[in-house]
Parts: sequence; C-alpha cells; structure tokens
Amino acid sequence: MHIEPEVVQGAKLALSYATAATCAGCLAKIALNSAREQGLASLALRAIIATGAVFGFFEILPHYPVGGVSEVHFILGSTLFLLLGAAPAGIGLALGLLVQSLFFAPQDLPQYAMNVTTLLVPLFALQVLAKRIIAPNTAYVDISYAQALALSTAFQAGIVAWVAFWVLYGQGISVETFSSLSLFGGAYMLVVLGEPLVDLAVLALAKTAHGLKGSPLVTRRLHAPA
Repeated sequence: MHIEPEVVQGAKLALSYATAATCAGCLAKIALNSAREQGLASLALRAIIATGAVFGFFEILPHYPVGGVSEVHFILGSTLFLLLGAAPAGIGLALGLLVQSLFFAPQDLPQYAMNVTTLLVPLFALQVLAKRIIAPNTAYVDISYAQALALSTAFQAGIVAWVAFWVLYGQGISVETFSSLSLFGGAYMLVVLGEPLVDLAVLALAKTAHGLKGSPLVTRRLHAPA
C-alpha cells in the first residue's frame, strides 16, 4: 500500500493533504470516545503497542513491490482493531507508517498523506462493518471465521480501492495502468486469505489469556459485550 514515488506528483498532491487532514479529524473524534470509555492512559498504552506492531509489520514481515504502483504488506489491520480497538489501531497505523518513512524509507515521505489515507479510511469502514455484523452481546474473542473474513476483506479491499484511486488519479486511465492495478489487486488476495486465520489464532490466544480481561492493554470489547 506504499504508493510508489512519482505516481502522484505536483499540484495533485494537494488532494492527499486534504484527505489525510479529514482522516486526522475523524481519528481524533474516535480517540476522544475511546479515552472516555477506557481512559487516556489505556488509549496511550494501546496506541504505543499498535505503533510498534505496525512498524514491525512494515519492516519485518514480507513485503514486495507489485506492478510498479505500490507494495503489498501484511498490515493485519483487522487484528489490531479486534485486539486494541479502532482508535489505537488508527493511531498506530499513522505513527508506525510515519516512523518507518522517517527513518527507513524517506523516499516515501512525499506520499505519506496518500498512504495514511489508504490505511485509515478502510479502518473506519471496518469499524462500521463490525458494528453491523457482530452482535452487541458478542465479545470479539467469540467471533466466527466468516466474521473475521468479512472484516479482513473489507479492510484489504479498501486498501486496494484507495491504491487504485491514487494510481488512476495520478497516472490517468490506460491499459498499462489497469494492468498494473490488476497485478497489485491479485497479489493482495494472499493477504485477504491469510489475515482471517491470523485474526482467529490471535483471538484464540487472547481467549485463554484470562489476565487480559479488563486489562488497559486491550480493548474492553475483546472479552466483554458492548
């Protein structure tokens, strides 16, 4: 989901600044609600965990460029959401991406606003979907594979859609552009298929870790109904 340098250039970058600013405002609202529910200290702890995890996902887990437009990453956004909550996951995605760009991939800094938009908008959509498909009386540790697959697919599909938008916006419509996007979208299917299994494995571990119940290190919804 790292947009390659020069895919979007010049004055067109202004749109990415606007979308990133909008995302920042939405994330701030979600974070405020999270702080009210579990306290500011819990929010900060979970955000730190998420930031470290996201940085690790970007730098340690396999990642590779596809089609000359972006890179495929195992971001595990739905995993972060289910364990930590939407606000910490969003803060972690934004800060983890920033740290990685500043210290390990400075060539990605001009694309930071695009990349953070590409991560956060799908996360917001995932949060809305979770409210619709997971009953209020169901803790996250008790969700089914079908629910985990739906959440993961929504997040990853959102990433692919936003990458496609930025590429078409920056490069225009052409056979070459669509060919590159097809390669990228196909490669992301591996992530879509694998991430729900990771979600369920992590949730199974969390279910047996009774010490996490009520812990400020995880979202309250992990073990308790809404």
